[in-house]
Amino acid sequence: MSFFTRILRSEPVQRAMGSILAAYLRFVGWTTRFAVEPLDPYADIAPLQPVITAMWHGEHLMVPLARRREDRAASLVSRSADGEIEARLLAALGIRAIRGSGARGRKTAAKGGVAALRAMLRALADGEMVVLTADVPKIARKAGLGIVTLAKLSGRPVVPIAVVGRRRVVLNNWDRTKIPLPFGRGAMIYGAPIHVAADADEAAMEAARAAIEASLDAVHARAAALLAR
Repeated sequence: MSFFTRILRSEPVQRAMGSILAAYLRFVGWTTRFAVEPLDPYADIAPLQPVITAMWHGEHLMVPLARRREDRAASLVSRSADGEIEARLLAALGIRAIRGSGARGRKTAAKGGVAALRAMLRALADGEMVVLTADVPKIARKAGLGIVTLAKLSGRPVVPIAVVGRRRVVLNNWDRTKIPLPFGRGAMIYGAPIHVAADADEAAMEAARAAIEASLDAVHARAAALLAR
């Protein structure tokens, strides 16, 4: 590990970066004019709280702007070095981080997936909304069964969401991460809640997975259409 990398991964630097990024995200939120659909999404969502909020990798940075101040929330964050900065960013925004992620082709224990699932179940049982990406690592916009399993075991509905800004920088990484820019237009689109029965079998879980994937694609398509006007 290089000296520069060690500096970036030091606790003081990561704490400072998290705070700076949180302040920047607030600034983006203050200067962005959002179109919201439905107009009063929490009229339907509030009675269902705590819900599981689903988002796509790469489209996740603006999602914290959709949280109401009165809603307690926790978000799944990877155990990577980048995840540490994201966890500190979320903490500055009042969102608790649950560390861990799923794994594809590797043991989930090494990524903290099993422990994270248990932590998310405890959070939901305690009344915290849980926010996580629905797609599996390294396969953007392909929903996995992890979020379906969480919904099945917790009994809480999944609410797909898209929070998108028209002015943004797109990174050249696997999930095409969108960095929002201030002083623009945005769209905040909520999908209909998706429920997964406690006794859902393999076919029912696959149907729920496909429904979450289709709904996330639909809310992002709607957001894009609004911003294209």
